[in-house]
Order: sequence, then structure tokens, then C-alpha cells
Amino acid sequence: MIKKSTNLAVISNNTFEATKAININHYDISSALQTTLDFNQLIVIFSNKIEAMIPHSAFAYHNEEFELEIKSGVFTKHSCNYALKIEGQALGELKIMRNYRFNATEITLLESLLCFLIYPLKNATLFNQALKMTHIDPLTKVNNRNSLNDTLNRTINLASHQNQNLSIIFLDIDCFKNINDTYGHSCGDKVLMTVADLIKHSLRSSDVIFRVSGEEFVIVLSDTGLAGAKVLAERIRKAIESHTLAYDMATIKITVSIGIYDMHENDTADTLMKHADNAMYKAKYNGRNQVCLAG
Repeated sequence: MIKKSTNLAVISNNTFEATKAININHYDISSALQTTLDFNQLIVIFSNKIEAMIPHSAFAYHNEEFELEIKSGVFTKHSCNYALKIEGQALGELKIMRNYRFNATEITLLESLLCFLIYPLKNATLFNQALKMTHIDPLTKVNNRNSLNDTLNRTINLASHQNQNLSIIFLDIDCFKNINDTYGHSCGDKVLMTVADLIKHSLRSSDVIFRVSGEEFVIVLSDTGLAGAKVLAERIRKAIESHTLAYDMATIKITVSIGIYDMHENDTADTLMKHADNAMYKAKYNGRNQVCLAG
């Protein structure tokens, strides 16, 4: 067991190998944890199963890879904090809390029982990594077209039920074919990655970006009207226009054409995309490197 100055202990597969022999009476915990690949359910099951042996008032689980923060119960002063790992892979951090100190016997037992959580968390991690990859563009690391319709339909329903605005930004890199033809496809890939990064740095946490084709990106703006979408689109356009890309011995200026559309009554995912796409083509027709509204 490795103790850190931050009172964070490391529970790993090495710990599991060292303690599994003395835990034959607790395999019901292991069996229960094998029933799900959902992080939230795993932590809740583990908390419920150990409650009789190690009373506690709350737990908190943090997983940076999947941006998870799972909390439940009454948070108090005393806690045990654990980093969970297997074969060098981080599986998140778990904190168990209550209003009086955990004694040495309880801590030893808790660390032993935590070993049963490692492999279920590994399985959940592998499953969610695979699921995530089906929705992520491998080049730009933004969402891909596979996930766009689900996100749009979910966001449209939410906006309709809560009477909120919803806007779409459709962005296309200007003269992208010329960049590929002049400098090669590896330069084109660099341009795509650069544009994706510049867009991401311009967005709010609630905005969602998708790469929908070769050089086209869509941004879904929840609870945002046309005026707010236009401000954001101009910020993105200016950020890209002001950036100079260095590739080999060449410097490349990049511009984009952007179309905007805000949701109207009876709009669907298809009509939202169609209107935003038409607005983008209007920006192309009007001379590129500009933002145009639909209509």
C-alpha cells in the first residue's frame, strides 16, 4: 500500500493479489459488482454492500477520463481517500466519509474490500472507452456525425419542453481542397485539427461540437438564441482568421464560412441542419470568411 502526503492511498491489482486470499467471505460483493457496467451503479452497489461492515454517511467518486463526479449522502469531516488503478491505468478516486474517525481495523478491511471494485471498474472503463470511440472523430477528437442526430433530437426535446432557445452553427473551411492539393493531405489533417482546437477554445462548456464531413463542423448551442449564436460564430471566425498555421516551410492562412440557424416551432434535426447548411452556403456565395443567418 502506497500512502501519499495528501492522505490518498493507492488500491491496485497488486493490492488485490496480496489480499484476495483472505476475502473468501466477501465474494457476494464481487458477484453484485459484476452485474453492471455503469459507474454510478457500481459505486452505489459497493457503498451499500460495505455499509454493515464499515458504516459511512457519504461517498464521492471522481473519474477525470469520463468527467464523472458521483456523490451521495451527508458529507462530513472524516474520510478515507483512495486512488484506484490496474496495470497503471487510473480508474478514478473514491472517498468514503462519516462524522467520526475510521479506526485502523476498518481501514484495513476497507482497503481489502476495495480490491473487489477494481476489475468491475476496469470493465466499465473499457466498455465506456469503446462506446466513446464510436462517437469521437479519431483525427480531431471531437464528436462525429454518428452522435449528432442523437444529440440534436435530445436537445430539441429538452428545448421544446423547457421553452428554451436552440441554435445551430454550421462551419466549413474555405478552399480546403486547394490546401490538400497544394500541401498534401497531411497538411490538410493539420488544418482540421487546428480548426477543431480553435473552435473548442472558443466554446462554452454547454456547447457541443461535431465533425460532420471532411471539412465541415456543426456546433449545437443549447439555450442560445440567434443573437448569442452570432456573437459566438464571429468569435470563432476571427480566432481562425487570425491564426497562421506553419507547415514545413510554408505559412498557411485559414478562413471559414459559417451559417447560423435558430430553432423554430416544428423544426426537426433534419430541418435544423438543412437551414444552417443553407446559411453556410450563403456565406460561401457572398465571398467566404463570414457569418450568415438562415433565411
